[in-house]
Parts: sequence; structure tokens; C-alpha cells
Amino acid sequence: MNTLIYNRWHSMLYRSGKFLLFFTFHFSLFTLFLVSCSDDTADYDPYHDWRSRNEAWFNQIADSVRRSDSDWLCFKSALKSPDYESGLRSDSIYVHILNRGTGTISPAYTDTVRINFRGTLMPTQDATGAPLTTVFTQTYYQGFDPTTAAPQKACVSSFTAGFATALQHMVEGDDWLVYIPANLFYGENANGVIPAYSAACFRINMVAVYPLGTKVPEWK
Repeated sequence: MNTLIYNRWHSMLYRSGKFLLFFTFHFSLFTLFLVSCSDDTADYDPYHDWRSRNEAWFNQIADSVRRSDSDWLCFKSALKSPDYESGLRSDSIYVHILNRGTGTISPAYTDTVRINFRGTLMPTQDATGAPLTTVFTQTYYQGFDPTTAAPQKACVSSFTAGFATALQHMVEGDDWLVYIPANLFYGENANGVIPAYSAACFRINMVAVYPLGTKVPEWK
């Protein structure tokens, strides 16, 4: 083989070999980085330390309510808290009034209601740090529009203690944001996408109240 050709060929192989080693080394590091990031993302739990975080969130709401104006209310739950002198925040729900209705009666525990609602968990973050709010139930989508929403008919007693407490203080036309502690929601039990020890926020719009024994008309 011509010596000049051989030397060029040998030099090219040498440089190619160095490039291959360089590429292989850095590609391996990049792959490890991707795997590491993937593992971090896969292992991320937006509901970590959920119980204490929910308790802190609900207490923060309670503190804000005590310093706020008349658009906020607090109601004790008769179902879970027979001792009204207990003073436990977890025995109460907190309500922010969005709109006051013109109805004249509130439903009893055995009455039927027709309501619009959306339930969300405490806000948290996803693996990238972006805000994450879990909607676990709703009777309307996107923004609330009472003219297009299809309200649900149900007995007050079919809801959790905190939700039922709110309903028993509402009148037709009321539109509330209701904050419910875990103790008056599902407590230590998980339910579908709802982790154990979850507090909740509901937007509830009271459409109609039907006392026990009243015929409930079909929705238009």
C-alpha cells in the first residue's frame, strides 16, 4: 500500500476512533441524564405529605375568613360535631358567597335539591412545578353559566357531611364557594382520584329546593 495513503487512512481511523469514543461517552452521559430525569418525573408525587398540607391549607383559609368581610360565613356541622363548644376548625365549613339568592327556604337533611356544582382538591404542583388543580366532580364544564348548565337532582342526605351542611344553609339562587375539611369530607379514606385526608373546595349553585313529599318536576 502506498505509504502516503496508508498514513492518511491510519490518521482518519484514529480521528474517527477518538470521535466515536467522545460521542459514545457523552451520549452515555446524556442517556443517564434522561433516565435520571425520567426517574425523577416518574417518582414525583404531587400529593406527598398530603394530610399535613391539607390541614395547613384549610387552617389558612379559616384564618383568612376570620379577618375578612361579610361575604364569608362559617357553619358548624351537626352531623359530625354534636359538641358545638369544641372550637375545632375541622368541625366547620367555610363559605365565600359569590351571589345571594332570593329563595325563602333552605332544605332539610331529608329534602331533595337540584344543584350545579364543581369539586376540586387543594391546589398543588406537577413534576415541572406548574400549578395542578384536580377536578374530581362537576355538573358543568369550563366557566359556570346557569343558563346552559344541567343541574343534578339529589337528596341532601346523599352527600358528605360538609357538603350536606352547606346545602342546609342555602336558598334558591345562592352561589357559594364552600371549603370543607377532610374530617367532613372522606376523612382517612380515599375515593377514586381523591386521596385520603383531602380537604375540598366546591362551587355550589342552589337551583331548586323540594321538601320531603313534594313532587320533583323534570328538568327543562
